[in-house]
Amino acid sequence: MFTARLDAVPLNRFHWKLLLGTGLGWMFDAMDVILISFLLAPISREFTLDAPRTGLVVSAGFVGMFIGAASSGRLADRYGRKAVFQVTLLIFCVGSVLSAMAPTYETLLAARIVTGLGLGGELPVVSTLMSEFSPRAHRGRLVSILESFWAYGTIAAGLIGVFVLPTWGWRGAFLVGAVPALYVAYIRRALPESPRYLASRGLLNEADAVVRQVEREGGAPLITVARPVAPPAAPKVGLRDLWRGTFARRTTMLWILWAGIVFTYYGMFTFLPSLLVARGLTVTRSNEYFFLSTFAQIPGYFSAAWLVERWGRKPTLVAYLLGTALSAFLFGNAGAGTDAFVYAAMLSFFNLGAWAVVYTVTPEMYPTAIRASGAGTAASVGRLGGIVGPFLTPVLVAAYGQAAVFGLFMVLLVITALNVFLLAEETRGRSLEELGEAKLATA
Repeated sequence: MFTARLDAVPLNRFHWKLLLGTGLGWMFDAMDVILISFLLAPISREFTLDAPRTGLVVSAGFVGMFIGAASSGRLADRYGRKAVFQVTLLIFCVGSVLSAMAPTYETLLAARIVTGLGLGGELPVVSTLMSEFSPRAHRGRLVSILESFWAYGTIAAGLIGVFVLPTWGWRGAFLVGAVPALYVAYIRRALPESPRYLASRGLLNEADAVVRQVEREGGAPLITVARPVAPPAAPKVGLRDLWRGTFARRTTMLWILWAGIVFTYYGMFTFLPSLLVARGLTVTRSNEYFFLSTFAQIPGYFSAAWLVERWGRKPTLVAYLLGTALSAFLFGNAGAGTDAFVYAAMLSFFNLGAWAVVYTVTPEMYPTAIRASGAGTAASVGRLGGIVGPFLTPVLVAAYGQAAVFGLFMVLLVITALNVFLLAEETRGRSLEELGEAKLATA
């Protein structure tokens, strides 16, 4: 069967090319999301914004991400993964250019919504595509490595904040992110459609051709005579099935997980440089602290990528969420010296490692027919936290102080970890079809 052949093929050049083509888009998405934390101060000065209106600049992007995540999943299940993830990157580029050209505060908010549409639509569809191509034994590792491109985008954002922003301003910084992303959208044209999606649509010959392409990259013969065999037809499912039977438990777990990790991530990291400035550091030094601390994301990702296949998804995710909670408490009670840098690096290590597992687990929860829709819906629920978090953080810090706000983040992260511990199931070593069929059989 197509699925058995995909699970059995050894890792080869095809998987690494797919990882690069999808990961580069992921990198530019991350660069835009993190870059805004460096640009808030000059944007606020140019448009004379108070704290709530400054927070809306970030929240506007999450409004677009909420809509993009919710809609792109359904479109990917209907029209294919490839078509959607090509369009989303182009939308992101358009939004970035419009952000750079925005003449007023209101037009900037509109441009950030457009950018968010592309961002929100990109991430769940790309992780779904990577998951559907990955061999069973390496699926967690490959999706985690895909998520590691977020770290490279974060580092790129730091470089732009340190070297481009002082010379070219916040408008030039937006343009630097948009232009290279257009090239990534171009090279993505060569990536094939998911054979699992093709088979679910009855396109057996097309699916078989893609699987043979993957196999040939792994050293299989150029010509074979085996007849294409599709997996057994699965019962029809729709979005309403996300809340039926035991699917409801998975959906509940994912929605709480996404809401908790998105709210805390963007609440903490979006304003981290500004919070360091409030502690007495110069803008330059705070940006340097933030930039250097982001390098801890890389070992965070790769340690999680190793653990998800050795230790399992569930224990790895719980451990990294609790590590993030501890780091949030320590950073909130730190000063402005080396301790702040160390705890910011710990935040980067544990939080981004947790994100790697989140993107690994999410598409594993649903069968092919609703995989992208389920992943996109969970991500869109999380984006609600992204809308609220950046808006509330400066308001709460002004009222209660940094220690109290980061104490709140710690509590929310512990609740999120408890949710995973109680409701999540282990998916390591199980095929996507086994996971989907198990739920359909009991739904």
